[in-house]
Amino acid sequence: MTQVDPDQGVYGISVAAELVEMGAQTLRQYEARGLLEPDRTAGGTRRYSPNDLDRLRRIAGLLDAGVNLAGIGMVFDLERQNHDLTEQNTRLRAMRGAAMTPDESDTTNHADAAGEADLLDQAADLPGDEDDDYPLGDPDPPQAPG
Repeated sequence: MTQVDPDQGVYGISVAAELVEMGAQTLRQYEARGLLEPDRTAGGTRRYSPNDLDRLRRIAGLLDAGVNLAGIGMVFDLERQNHDLTEQNTRLRAMRGAAMTPDESDTTNHADAAGEADLLDQAADLPGDEDDDYPLGDPDPPQAPG
């Protein structure tokens, strides 16, 4: 039996809409808002994958929970960023582990602290950090009228 690639678009829009109990126009709207990107055939026909169907069900669940479409987009962006950072963290930990001798990995030492400081420096330079001079926030935040 052949294994189906969960990322491969195999369902047309009408079949996908029926499988997730939504209207075809709703699927088009979610695509227009950037919440999913179905595959396209050479002729431009949308093809939805099993992962796309899972994402559509997730959208429906978030809508049922009271999250609007803009909020769902933010949730998906944050999940993607979290996934990317987790992968980066795993790679950095693997590099750190490969650079240590067995004796060094059993004890905390100054090299560990320096490595952690390097990781903190890298984290401080992440995109979206507009206030690099004050990584913990503005030292003099505006005071509420009182």
